[in-house]
Amino acid sequence: MTTNEPAAALHRAAEDALLAPSILNTQPWHWRVEGANLDLYADPARQLHAADPHWGLMVVSCGAALHHARVSLRAGGYEPVVHRRPDPHQPWLLARIQAGRACPPSPASLRTYQSLRLRHTDRRAFATDVRVPAAVIAGLRSAAEAEHAHLYQLAPQAVEYLRYAAQGARTAGARDKVHTAELRDWTSRGADDGVPPETVAKPAARPVPTRDFGLGSEAALDPGPGDDRAAEYLVVATAGDDPTDWLHAGEATSAVWLAATVEGLAISPMSDVIEVPGARTLLRSLLHPTAQPQLVLRAGVAGDADPPPQSPRRPASEAIDVT
Repeated sequence: MTTNEPAAALHRAAEDALLAPSILNTQPWHWRVEGANLDLYADPARQLHAADPHWGLMVVSCGAALHHARVSLRAGGYEPVVHRRPDPHQPWLLARIQAGRACPPSPASLRTYQSLRLRHTDRRAFATDVRVPAAVIAGLRSAAEAEHAHLYQLAPQAVEYLRYAAQGARTAGARDKVHTAELRDWTSRGADDGVPPETVAKPAARPVPTRDFGLGSEAALDPGPGDDRAAEYLVVATAGDDPTDWLHAGEATSAVWLAATVEGLAISPMSDVIEVPGARTLLRSLLHPTAQPQLVLRAGVAGDADPPPQSPRRPASEAIDVT
């Protein structure tokens, strides 16, 4: 994909960024194309007040959209110039992007751009006996480090503790009526956002339980033939825990996910163990003492060759302003 004019490349980047993953598919971003600038705003109207009261996961989601936009610009023939949090008086303005020097897209950047449209969340159980090669994990780790984040691969004994964290998060969420109502709202939104039941796998035995989004028997996606025994659990973490760190964590999440897609892997995020403070504290104990976990990614080889249904997306007219 190539684009001749910088303004057209910026608008295309905003459109492509709408495909980014986000917590509960809230798509909590708003883009403004103004002259030579593409501005990324967090949309506070889409914050999850029960699950994400400090809006960290909202900014992580916006960081993923920021990385998607950068990928689009490179594929369009421009080096992206990014100013993160450019105005301290506008806390919701997270980044300003400009089209830098023109440069022919590399084969690697075009592959990454192609993966942007192939990427999806797969909540089905992954193949039983097909492990992710160590060299691929190393490549995913490098992708995260290029975005000022770290990617930790949990060892088998640490996965057991992740299981405890996931179970605790499920119990805590079920007891919180406000949290339960919020989940119900975002699993019955309609056509443009949220988590439809057809994208949530039915309950199945796994080493680490996955979120059922409060749907229970209403989950409509067949869990598939796998059992997740060969799944890898990867933790995106940062050295700090402020809005800039959250933004970097989102960019790293996108970079890892797109790199995994290029390698033919399937991914699903686990945000529940971040949302519940006790679960996050347990998760933090499995990492370097100074590391701040921002998201867990379950990675593996899809047990079913057919992809699951895609999550819905808001129309560009709702999320992009052109002035």
